[in-house]
Amino acid sequence: MSDPLRLCLIGATGLIGGAVMRECIGREDIRLQAIGRREAKLPQGIRIEYFVADPNKWGEVFEALRPKAVICALGTTWKKSGEDEEAFRAVDQHLVLNTARAALDNGVDRFVAISSVGADMASRNFYLKVKGEVERELTRMRFNRLDILRPGLLIGHRENDRRTGERLGIAAAPIANLFMHGKYRQYRGIKAELVARGAIALAKRAARGRFVHDNDAILRAANTLPRLVDE
Repeated sequence: MSDPLRLCLIGATGLIGGAVMRECIGREDIRLQAIGRREAKLPQGIRIEYFVADPNKWGEVFEALRPKAVICALGTTWKKSGEDEEAFRAVDQHLVLNTARAALDNGVDRFVAISSVGADMASRNFYLKVKGEVERELTRMRFNRLDILRPGLLIGHRENDRRTGERLGIAAAPIANLFMHGKYRQYRGIKAELVARGAIALAKRAARGRFVHDNDAILRAANTLPRLVDE
């Protein structure tokens, strides 16, 4: 049996981060690590090396942990940022890119970034513009493998962090998905656990390159992750 993948999660307190932790419970092929600015609620049964540190010190933690791959699920919301552009960029752009550079400088081979459907640096939508700018900068970094995931509307439970419109969209997603075909398939709602499974599966891949994954590609990747025997 090969050694387990040393996988470091960034953004464990968020929706996708929490799903990644749950998906790693009981897995012998993953040695899960995490770095955060604050403590996270850990799921029962998880085996994880969790480090709380100031982001300026994350490079030192990467140096100590020596992960092979990183899943970056960092992100805030327009509401949480106080609807302030610089506060939003501080997390979704500057923190993400600084984390990626620290990971690269300390030997991380594979980087999986959670972005968003519609990410485009030329977009008039501020959120999508920032996501596109981050993607551009990530592709300029020299990771052996970079995977950028662009999920549609994320479906899952967030603690007191849903706007009314977003909650309505999630409720309507099962029906709305039936009418989204062709180029609109990428906007379908997708469960957070499927995005997490896809991210883990991609982190395990050794093939070099830079890859962008929409909903369908994320689902295909998720289906390649070996399931636990007792699932």
